[in-house]
Amino acid sequence: MKRAELSTGEALVSLLEAYGVDTVFGIPGVHNVEMYRALPRSGIRHILTRHEQGAGFMADGYARVTGKPGICFTITGPGLTNIMTPMGQAWSDSVPMLVLSSALDIADAAQGRGRLHEMTSQRGAALSITAAAVTALTPHDVRDGVAEAFARFASQRPRPAYLELPLDLLKVPAGDDWTARKLPARPNADPRAIADAAALLAEANAPLVLLGGGAVDAGEPALRIAEAIDAVILTTISGKGIVPADHPLCLGARLSQDKIRDVLRRADVILAVGTEISETDLWETKITIPGKLIRIDIDPANLVRPHAAAMPILADAATALAALATALEERGKSPRHSPARSFVRDHLASESAEDDRLRADLRIVLAAIRKALPRDTIVASDMTQIAYAANEIFPMDLPRRWLHPAGFGTLGYALPAAIGARAGRPDLPTAVLVGDYGFQYTINELGTAAELGQPLVILLWNNDALGQIRDDMVNKGIQPNAVTLKNPDFAAIARAYACGYAKPQKLGEIEPAIAAALAADRPTIIEMTPRLLHR
Repeated sequence: MKRAELSTGEALVSLLEAYGVDTVFGIPGVHNVEMYRALPRSGIRHILTRHEQGAGFMADGYARVTGKPGICFTITGPGLTNIMTPMGQAWSDSVPMLVLSSALDIADAAQGRGRLHEMTSQRGAALSITAAAVTALTPHDVRDGVAEAFARFASQRPRPAYLELPLDLLKVPAGDDWTARKLPARPNADPRAIADAAALLAEANAPLVLLGGGAVDAGEPALRIAEAIDAVILTTISGKGIVPADHPLCLGARLSQDKIRDVLRRADVILAVGTEISETDLWETKITIPGKLIRIDIDPANLVRPHAAAMPILADAATALAALATALEERGKSPRHSPARSFVRDHLASESAEDDRLRADLRIVLAAIRKALPRDTIVASDMTQIAYAANEIFPMDLPRRWLHPAGFGTLGYALPAAIGARAGRPDLPTAVLVGDYGFQYTINELGTAAELGQPLVILLWNNDALGQIRDDMVNKGIQPNAVTLKNPDFAAIARAYACGYAKPQKLGEIEPAIAAALAADRPTIIEMTPRLLHR
């Protein structure tokens, strides 16, 4: 169908709709209004955020819970630089995100003429945190740039893509052939590699299954494999919930514990799926893995670094694990006795004995929160002590429910990520786990959540400090400094944004506060302090 009557900016919106986009996060500005011309007559919902950083984190949360790419509209210059932190987070945690930014007129780009929002190279800035960064110079460059982004999302490791659209290009006639392209599929594993991997796992004496974020949709075959060989299951933080936390083989995201890293070292065969096995998975910069490593990943680089794989398999996790599970089941159950189930049971039963005072307190609070939240709740967490504890000990039974900024480690992630998650899955209860300091990075997005009428349960842990940094200073012999702050009146902030507010005075008041927040028609801040444990 000819679309010559459409401008390039209008055709862009129609093309996004053709690729299945239903939601865009962003802020209209003087330099990108042409991207908004066709939105009112499209089926795409636009969510107006209070800051471009919020837009990026919302797109991230949307993508993590839906599996679809999060889409952002932003403007030249500061719009791009504001959204680059969320882009970095999405890059680090393998989240599909498409950022569409306006740029200066083609003739004026980076000429130093003092144009509004001028940068030497917007594309250059975006290159370090994107899988693809494209500057469109013709209408068909826009069409092809969008096609490239969606082709990558469909077939490769999901990471952000960036497309910049010069102001003058947005206004010109689009021309024809603006249709969504048929997208490539992810690769299937070599059947011989699957057979060899099955043989290696079946003969193992101490096998281990390690699931990263790349295996988020492969929980069922992963569990079949672990049960066939009686293997302990570990996940990274991004893989939390891939298998139910209460499964007798599951230790969850406990790789940061010394005792669990020893399990990794002692395993003679490790099946690692969709994980970099990186510092932010292990919280150890260097670790030796003596066992034979079978790696399944969609990213070729991950198959060879930083740990040598005895068997690298380039494939989609879900299809490869399904084939591997079938191959193992056809071989029959191994006759050897495995201590995996008893080890998992004993470790979980005795784990709390290793707690320091802070972890013991947080364990109690997190248990109360877990009891109050429905099983299928999405939880978006921030970089804060209560979330670090929860990464390990907060049980999650379903995938795509635990959202944490693991790789890039950005503050301010939780609230906007939860807003985006709720926008993508309005059928699921959604909670925010945040500290008093990080909350203030993106506290303005309370306005977005309130405007949308989202019943977010905002669990605010307020210790009036940068608690983790203070403790790090103490542990390193540094006199704590610049780690205390005068917090705002969070109750007043809740009122200002027309949000609900509760402040439990004792542990038993957490559950009714959460129940009321879940039933509300607006976000609710539930402010918790360490004092509620001692009353």
